[in-house]
This record gives sequence, C-alpha cells and structure tokens, in this order.
Amino acid sequence: MRPLDERTIRASFINASRKEIADLSLPAGFADIDFDKLDYLGWVDPKLPRRAYVVAWRDDEPVGVFLQRAEQRLAARAQCSWCEDVTLRNDVQMFVARKAGPAGRKGDTVGTLVCAEFGCSRNVRMLPPLAYQGYDRELARDLRILRLQEHVLGFLSEVSG
Repeated sequence: MRPLDERTIRASFINASRKEIADLSLPAGFADIDFDKLDYLGWVDPKLPRRAYVVAWRDDEPVGVFLQRAEQRLAARAQCSWCEDVTLRNDVQMFVARKAGPAGRKGDTVGTLVCAEFGCSRNVRMLPPLAYQGYDRELARDLRILRLQEHVLGFLSEVSG
C-alpha cells in the first residue's frame, strides 16, 4: 500500500459527513505505520470505539469508508470475510457501512465480517502450513494477499454503489 497522510485520509471518505470526518481520530502510532506491510489501513477510533475506518487505494486514488461496529461480538467463532483466515483465533466483528450518495442518505447499508482489529494484512502474510508434499507455501501466501485486496476493493465498490 502506498503511504497516506492525514489530509489525504480525511479527503478520501465517500460515505461520511463533514462532522464525522472532522471528529475522526487517526490510529495510535500513525507516524510509525509501515504501509509496505498493509493492503488497507483500518482502525477503530480510540475515542469512539463503535466507529471504525478503512482506507485503501483504488485506481490510484485512496478511498475511505466510515464503519459502525456492531454492539456485540459474535457469540460463535466466525471467519473474516476479507482475509479468510481459518488458523488464527482472531475475534471477528460485524461492521456496517452506510452506502455513499443518495442510497446512504436513504439509510442503505452494507455489512461485513472483519477481523475486529483489522489485522488481515498481517494474517495473509504468514506462511500457511504445509498442506501436502510439494505445496508451494510462497505462492499460497501471494494468492491470499491478492484475495484480500480483491475482497477489500469489492467491499469499497459495494459501499460506493
């Protein structure tokens, strides 16, 4: 992922009001983020824990989405729909995004199950276990990274309508 600065992040949101954008808090340690190890930037607002944000590059432009975290964590163990990790015991959370434009003003939303702390980029970069003799773990990791990017961009497309 290409680096982002605060101004670019705030200008990228497609489904947030001016007040929501003005009120957002950047992730803790923002200055130290290694964007080379990320496929998207996602974080829960430290001041308002029911709010979350995701920013990713789409067609050479950053696109940001304002999310609401569901009030309760899932009772049953679930799989993240972005990284599809099945080996880690990450908490998965339902996040809902208001659609952009007229649909969002009518109240239309899109929901997704995502790692509660947005650790998907880290998850897909771990080498998967050896499934069978001759299994190409590096290729499997590369494919997981590509699928994560596709899933995030697909979600952004659903929100943008």
